[in-house]
Amino acid sequence: MSAALVRVRPDTYVDSVLLMSASRAMRDVEGVAWGTAVMGTEANLDELRSRGFGDEDLASARANDLVLAVEAASEEAAEEALGAGMQALSEVGGGEEGEGPKERRPRSLQQAVEEAPDFNVALISVPGEHAALEAHKGLSAGLHVLLFSDNVSLDDEMELKLRGSELRRFVMGPGAGTAMLGGVGLGFANVVQRGPIGVVAAAGTGAQEVSSLLDRWGVGVRNLVGVGGRDLSERVEGRMTRMALDVFEEDDEVEAVLLVSKPPSPEVAADLLKRLGEGKPAAAALIGLAEELDAPEGVRLARTLEEGVRLTMETLGREAPDTSEGLEERVREAIQDLDDDRTAVRGLFAGGTLCYEAMVVLSERLGDEVLSNTPLRDGWGLPAPEGAHVCLDLGEEEYTRGRPHPMLDPEPRADLIAEAADDPWVGAILVDVVLGHGAHEDPASLLAPACAAAVSKGALVVAYVLGTEGDPQGLGDQQRKMEQAGCLLAPTGARSALMAAAVASRDPAMAGGSP
Repeated sequence: MSAALVRVRPDTYVDSVLLMSASRAMRDVEGVAWGTAVMGTEANLDELRSRGFGDEDLASARANDLVLAVEAASEEAAEEALGAGMQALSEVGGGEEGEGPKERRPRSLQQAVEEAPDFNVALISVPGEHAALEAHKGLSAGLHVLLFSDNVSLDDEMELKLRGSELRRFVMGPGAGTAMLGGVGLGFANVVQRGPIGVVAAAGTGAQEVSSLLDRWGVGVRNLVGVGGRDLSERVEGRMTRMALDVFEEDDEVEAVLLVSKPPSPEVAADLLKRLGEGKPAAAALIGLAEELDAPEGVRLARTLEEGVRLTMETLGREAPDTSEGLEERVREAIQDLDDDRTAVRGLFAGGTLCYEAMVVLSERLGDEVLSNTPLRDGWGLPAPEGAHVCLDLGEEEYTRGRPHPMLDPEPRADLIAEAADDPWVGAILVDVVLGHGAHEDPASLLAPACAAAVSKGALVVAYVLGTEGDPQGLGDQQRKMEQAGCLLAPTGARSALMAAAVASRDPAMAGGSP
């Protein structure tokens, strides 16, 4: 007999990354159909009610309470899952239910500052309605702020970044998922060697992609400042990006600068390019920028993240490896048995910037609209007609409401991969596998079986593994698992989109073209 159980733990704040880990532990229990660990905000409670959990179970929950909910085949499995979720939290200091924590943890930011006065960065991950206040507390304490939280209003972001500029303190975010400061990765960060490149990124997986490529190609990163996806918007005006460029200009160890962004405001982008032109050699990968901009002397513009890394390396007299080697032949062989009707591309992305990049590459090479839940152009939204090219950013709210981000829990993508393979129009399924601290410990083990099943149904899967050999998951191991599942393995994100375009167009030469 099926069971749905809820457990509420009062006055127990847990950040979003740990909540995702607990959710994953619950779903790993045999017999569990669904499980989640969330804070008791009204939005989260509404989501639980929509799944059939009653008010009698949720009435006591408040915003600062931890809520675990599970649907399972039996009450025994549900209880086991709740225990697994609590155990996952206790292993990082949360303690068992009814017990104190394993070690004393600060109850406020001020208490943390008093206990660690030499620290200079506050990483804030609280519900969006409380995040701005905590960020202001960090600034008042003299700290730089990495604001991991999302759902922070634009007005609050403006106020924080104006104040940060005045205090000469970074406000990285909101929604800043990645940074690397002084060789320490924060958020979803890859293990990257130190080097001479300063990276400023208004794009989370964009930051991960360029830093990973710089590591794999033997150059490395001095510091990476993630500024949040709205920093280059018309209202925010690139305030934190400007401050990062000033810091890089003053740092003698930075020899070149790489600016990365999702679609920016053309006016803000143009102004920042002028600022880049006044400093050290630089490249800018402004993914999805609708307008052509003139770059000043000393600044090189890139259409993709890979090209941005290549151009940055060229400013140092370094040459990037050839990523096209052998791809044309592999695509030619793979499409021989592909059904003639399978001409559409379906992108299923954990990384939002990789999704944008794929849309740019596919639309340019195929000459068609690429529809998306995060469209590049007006009129390119969903729903999509039969046979359309579609790229989905599965990290967006409509896909993460009540469940972990796909970088922490790749399993829900398996259903979408199967759905794409069952579509008789889909020829190429694009999948990214993102590694690094904070990501799932073995994402390929969950994605590879779904990819193998898709290949057996007649679709082709183009997979790109974003990461480094130093990452906990191991780049080579993850690549082998995806390749053994029958995937066409791509060496970069941009190259994966080119390979998918080559499959859709039945033009293998496209896979070896310029990224």
